[in-house]
Amino acid sequence: MKLIALLIGLAVERLATQLFHLRELRWLDRLIDLGFSQISRLANWPPLLPVSVLVFLLVAPVLLVWMSLGDALLGFPYLVFAIVVLFFSFGPQDIAEEVDDYCAALAGDDTEQVRATMKALLEHDPPLDNDERNRKVEEAVCVQANNRLFAVIFWFVLLGPVGAWTYRVTDLIRRRAVFGAARDPSGETPASLVVVAAEDLHGWLAWVPARLTATGYAMAGSFDGAWTAWRASSQPAGRMSREGSEGLLAHVGIGALALLPVEGESDAERGIRGATAAKRLVLRALFIWAAVIAAMTLYGWSV
Repeated sequence: MKLIALLIGLAVERLATQLFHLRELRWLDRLIDLGFSQISRLANWPPLLPVSVLVFLLVAPVLLVWMSLGDALLGFPYLVFAIVVLFFSFGPQDIAEEVDDYCAALAGDDTEQVRATMKALLEHDPPLDNDERNRKVEEAVCVQANNRLFAVIFWFVLLGPVGAWTYRVTDLIRRRAVFGAARDPSGETPASLVVVAAEDLHGWLAWVPARLTATGYAMAGSFDGAWTAWRASSQPAGRMSREGSEGLLAHVGIGALALLPVEGESDAERGIRGATAAKRLVLRALFIWAAVIAAMTLYGWSV
């Protein structure tokens, strides 16, 4: 049942682009901000504890619905519910569509649109240097694919809709905390007080999926380049952190791409080639994941 729900969910992810605005989930920002304000009153508590409670409260409705459905009507209500949860857990935007928009902006020399699409992928202001810009976009595609897609799939296979939604909730809380902290340089807002705990919690959930995703990149691209990059990026410090996982994905993804310079290629052409290659790497890795999950389901390793 999970495999069927996952395949349909991935199909919806590719086809229902007009509905992507629904999963921005802006209405949850108020609930998260309310949670931050309550957490700020617990100054003597380790921030990770109330942040975990906030995650549980936001996941609880999905957990209750999942428990209430069971195997009713041969599991059809569960299938529909799982597809809906997957739709809102992926994203918020489709990585392939964002890459296409970025490439179209580069081809059309639309500076503002290039900057906007880059900022969405990088989650911060893009660099000014063209070579660095191209590399950062390629890295971001590899990183965001795990955050928006592969990690959700991992937790869905492991824990069903509750797992997928839990991962997305931790990402929403992390993003909201980072956004609030950026608006307050003094670091005294409720969001600023929990940003480290929110990033740590999200980083822990992303740790295993990030390494499986990196393995997928190695299998889908240049294995030698990916393996060399993996060994070079393996540092003892911060390996369980979000930054460590994202750094690994970025290095292994670039290594798997193994792009060579092309004589006479313009900066825009190089940017389009690199972003498109990164998108194709992600799609190939996704096919590998699907094949592995299908094999696990066939042999009864995943239910």
